[in-house]
Amino acid sequence: MTRVVLLALGLAAGAVFALPAEAHESRPLYIEVSEKAPLTFLVRWKIPPSVKVRNAPEVSMTNECMATTPRPAAGAGRGNLRYRSFRCEADPAGTALRIHYPLFNPSVSTLVRISRLSGETHSLVASPDDREVIIPAVESFGSIARDYLTLGVQHILGGYDHLLFLVCLLLIAGTGRRILVTITGFTIAHSVTLALSALGVVRVPVAPVEAAIALSIVFLAVEIVRGDPDSLTYRYPIAVAASFGLLHGFGFAAVLGETGLPQTEIPAALFFFNLGVEVGQIAFVVGIIFVYQLARSALGALGLRALAADRLHQLRTPAAYAVGSLASLWMIQRVATFWTG
Repeated sequence: MTRVVLLALGLAAGAVFALPAEAHESRPLYIEVSEKAPLTFLVRWKIPPSVKVRNAPEVSMTNECMATTPRPAAGAGRGNLRYRSFRCEADPAGTALRIHYPLFNPSVSTLVRISRLSGETHSLVASPDDREVIIPAVESFGSIARDYLTLGVQHILGGYDHLLFLVCLLLIAGTGRRILVTITGFTIAHSVTLALSALGVVRVPVAPVEAAIALSIVFLAVEIVRGDPDSLTYRYPIAVAASFGLLHGFGFAAVLGETGLPQTEIPAALFFFNLGVEVGQIAFVVGIIFVYQLARSALGALGLRALAADRLHQLRTPAAYAVGSLASLWMIQRVATFWTG
């Protein structure tokens, strides 16, 4: 089983993933839609200073929602707040919130916040060219399960640091039974801290957590280079996996911190996000095994299986050095954000 992950370890060590983040600052048109009573909505919007009063926008709901207050008069100053009430014949989910500028498009973005009676909220951003914003459907168990399961899968498969840590764990565990026990310990541990952090029970700064996650990869890479079968890491890989799993759980929770949890189905969102992470982990491991077996079969057909096994074993140390160097670079970059972020 050790050979199963060596190929993936070598390939992963050859790339550096740099994902620059850019932020664009603007002053958008802010619209707030609040459900005050069943099918009754108050729409308020604040005109940004960059928009002239004579070009102040009008905001309206779908034709099935009738205005119960008159159209607001033109304000006397900049940045003024306007409002209008609507009574809908049916739930407006899936219909458009319309934005109309009387003179011309001022090319400003639109930020929309929707609050429902159930407590759920939605924040939407429309580009300067959009003149309609679709009101999201009311949260349901099915939609939350689908969305958060997908989010969990996408996060783990795009989290290269988590995947490299997982590969190192597999390499250290070695046998199938030890791999199963080790991954189970990692899963339970990160599930605990994910839930505690997402629910706000425990709060840990994101930047130090991300730096410590990179350090955990460096630690396992050093253990692989040493290759000491009597070390604590090799004798009890589940202890190492569970300990660092607590740390990685805080990293997973950072994604939910950016996305937010639904107000109506918090347990379902947590469960399916975590399930998505596990599905992604399993898919990753299965993919490694598939690629290894495919390469082994191809080399076996050429009569090079023994030679291939020997060469893969020789790659163990340089691959671990490469992984450790990559993780060290990540750690330095993340520590630097303590003062620049």
